[in-house]
Amino acid sequence: MAENKTADAKRVVVWSTGGIGSLSIVAANERPDLDLVGVWVHSEAKVGQDAGELANGVPIGIEATDDVDALLALEPDCVIYAASGPDRDAGAIADYERILAAGINVVTTTSTTLINPLAYVPAHRERLEAAAGAGASSIYASGIEPGFLCDQLPVILSSASRSISKVHCFEIALYDDYGVREIMIDALGFGQPLTFEPWIQLPGAIVGEFEGQVRFIADGLGVELSEIRETYDRRTTTEPIETAFGTVEPGTCGAIRFQAIGVVNGREAIIIDHITRLARHVGDDWPLGEADLTYRIMLEGKPNFDVWVTPTLDDPAEAGIATMGSGAGAMLATAMRVVNAVPYVVDAEPGLLRSLEMPITVPRYAFTS
Repeated sequence: MAENKTADAKRVVVWSTGGIGSLSIVAANERPDLDLVGVWVHSEAKVGQDAGELANGVPIGIEATDDVDALLALEPDCVIYAASGPDRDAGAIADYERILAAGINVVTTTSTTLINPLAYVPAHRERLEAAAGAGASSIYASGIEPGFLCDQLPVILSSASRSISKVHCFEIALYDDYGVREIMIDALGFGQPLTFEPWIQLPGAIVGEFEGQVRFIADGLGVELSEIRETYDRRTTTEPIETAFGTVEPGTCGAIRFQAIGVVNGREAIIIDHITRLARHVGDDWPLGEADLTYRIMLEGKPNFDVWVTPTLDDPAEAGIATMGSGAGAMLATAMRVVNAVPYVVDAEPGLLRSLEMPITVPRYAFTS
């Protein structure tokens, strides 16, 4: 154990060295109450390289490996799981099972719908429950959205309410710098004529992704939902837009808006609302944020709340993040949602955890002079 670590520091392994994984490596290495003991990598070219150099160019003396058995043999208290890719959630289930069954806890940003295990894919949930039961271990999924701003934060705000009639949470984002064509074109429909039918337009797709958040808020506020509705709308651009996935031509989709809506007593009462643009002038009849990535949480009631949140970093490069602007702050916040949760997850009862039943995961060593 490094000299700056506390006697009760939790031993952790970070799973992947992508954007969130790299940020988790740096944070876990610097925190006194976390002891980074191993790092998993997918790429054979990264095996044997210093994990710190892979993360932010600063060596830390830990070699990255793809040997899962060797990492589990280190007997970490928790794995910080941040693998990404086209399979994401479904591809992670087998890893979760193996880690949990070995008696090791997991915090993850990979499985976004797992933020509310009660609304998770039943077959996946059953597999994880069995593995957690066998290993007496826990798994917790979080992030900034989903995981905090549009689900846990409105519930926290409600603690100052006398009455609440509606919860409306927005993510308002500019995505021109996101270059994964399968997601931007096939899944979301950007750059395509309005006759194109993307994945997100399929019946049930939006509810499938965001039902967990809507039900999280409903459970937190103690209300019954009669149904969850979904909406999807598009706006075309009138001029070419240069993006990370290519040029979007005039007359094609340059902005989308989708909602998951929880209905209470016949009213649309809990709304998760995502407005995603490739340029700020497209869809300007929809709400706009001051920055490229903004969140808005509105509670109608007594009193009303209207909270705008924009995560930023003064110097993304200093933090080891290539992404500039609001996206950099959101990336770091996503990583820290799970890094900060490690001690709480290790101390929790075994099982599939969600924020409603946990203490607020306040970091114990984050404050700086």
